[in-house]
Amino acid sequence: MSGDTQASMTGTVEVPEKDRLDEAALTAWMTANVDGFEGPVRLSKFKGGQSNPTYRIDAPSGAYVLRRKPFGPLLPSAHAVDREYRLIAALHPTGFPVARPYGLCADDGVIGSMFYVMGLVEGRNLWDGSLPGMAPGERRGLYEAMIDTLAALHTIDHEAAGLGDYGKPGNYFERQVGRWTKQYRASETEHMPEVERLIEWLPRTVPTQDRVSIVHGDYRIDNMIFAAAEPRVLAVLDWELSTLGDPLADFSYLLMNWVTEPEGRSGIRGLDLPALGIPTLEETVERYCAATGRSGVPDLNWYFSYNLFRLTGIVQGIRKRILEGTASSAQAEATAARAPSLARAAWSFAVKAGAA
Repeated sequence: MSGDTQASMTGTVEVPEKDRLDEAALTAWMTANVDGFEGPVRLSKFKGGQSNPTYRIDAPSGAYVLRRKPFGPLLPSAHAVDREYRLIAALHPTGFPVARPYGLCADDGVIGSMFYVMGLVEGRNLWDGSLPGMAPGERRGLYEAMIDTLAALHTIDHEAAGLGDYGKPGNYFERQVGRWTKQYRASETEHMPEVERLIEWLPRTVPTQDRVSIVHGDYRIDNMIFAAAEPRVLAVLDWELSTLGDPLADFSYLLMNWVTEPEGRSGIRGLDLPALGIPTLEETVERYCAATGRSGVPDLNWYFSYNLFRLTGIVQGIRKRILEGTASSAQAEATAARAPSLARAAWSFAVKAGAA
């Protein structure tokens, strides 16, 4: 992502007409439900994120963030802001870095859709995995903070945190392949041969699951806020896809950065990592395994294929919402165009994992 694109995805803009909220109703709800809140409110909308529209609320009592479901027709299991809120509320007391939860409103009557409010975390939002303009030591520190934070998530006792029923038992990948196949079918706009092959191959070759943990579902550099002056994660954001499952889902998704071309986003494949100070894939695996008590990880090609298949499903959903006119971000169109190339990449990893 170029600096121009980063600028177009970060920060806030005036709330567009189609995304306007009833400020009086919101103020009344916050007065009744948010500790210490004092109006009036001034709303702006965060530029990034195509899924759940996200607003900044400035008020005399401080700055808040509101996330709501999109307006318009939605797929049944998508945009689960209530699950997202439940997770943040359970993680916050454990000391894991998430924003402070203030309240969930399940009543569509207040602003037109379900929403929740959390505290605004001030810090750095980074998009480019090559971390341009930084010293090697700073890059390494930020990567190690990302790896260690993920390991910390995967070692939280989800039962003790009150999340014992947050996901279904059984093989996570089996369920996810089924789920994303359904999501893809519900959003299908054209025939993609690679997706058809993946839908046949992935369920037949699901790896054994030997651990259960909280899984973030979209753990990448731009879904976290880092401290301004030190390599520390202040908050992990965007828990919409979280569940209980196989921690290797998150870890292999993070490792995708090492096998994805640098395009100004999280990809760092082919860069001179030692010169940049960025840990290699092998070093990353070693650090994560040490922190989570693993002796190693299985062949990653199946996991890479699955992750790209899932991304294809997510992007296809955005594609469908553009056609229906409900996609929420100016970046949605560019993202949607990536579906066929994601499907091809997913199949190429399947071939490396033994698919014929």
